[in-house]
Amino acid sequence: MEGSLKIVTEGGTGEVVEKKSRFIASVFPIQTEEEALAYLSQVRKKYYDARHNCFAYVVGEKNETERCSDDGEPSGTAGRPMMDVLTGQGLHNVLVVVTRYFGGTLLGTGGLVRAYSAAAKAGLENCVIQEKIRGCLVHFVTDYNGLGKIQHIAAGLEIPEKDAVYGEKVEITYLVPAQKADQLEREVTEKTGGRTGIDREEETWIYWNT
Repeated sequence: MEGSLKIVTEGGTGEVVEKKSRFIASVFPIQTEEEALAYLSQVRKKYYDARHNCFAYVVGEKNETERCSDDGEPSGTAGRPMMDVLTGQGLHNVLVVVTRYFGGTLLGTGGLVRAYSAAAKAGLENCVIQEKIRGCLVHFVTDYNGLGKIQHIAAGLEIPEKDAVYGEKVEITYLVPAQKADQLEREVTEKTGGRTGIDREEETWIYWNT
């Protein structure tokens, strides 16, 4: 979806083995570069006896900060391929560290690129990835006659219901993409004859398709 962010909300791990070399991926959701470096330090301590702890991370809504490292592997064979996996999947605010335990057989530059890319993908496959879009909560207060009309309009626009409170009046809340908010409010006002109370919260990033 245009204007969306894909982020890792729960990290994970994955592993691939290539000619007896183990490539262990550790993935972390991050908000700042400082967090990335702190997690990187944790991984280095955990796998202190490994030959390499290569990494890539992106921070910011537009990936304002991008860093990667081959950590002693031949230039361009580890960090950059891992970065390509992150950006290729459209991910933001994430760190992936791939730890290598050498198996005794050289893989060559092509083999290393494939192994580090595969390990990064394996780690991401075991993460929870969610999409965020610009949107808001819109609250409606209506009578029971208006309720069905509002639900019909929202269903037609593929807008999910967030909450509903049933009393003398019905208070119903929707999670609304920013580009659909005006249309939703306009149609509800028209279909209910202006008898529905409407309150729109400030636009922000909301989780979508979770």
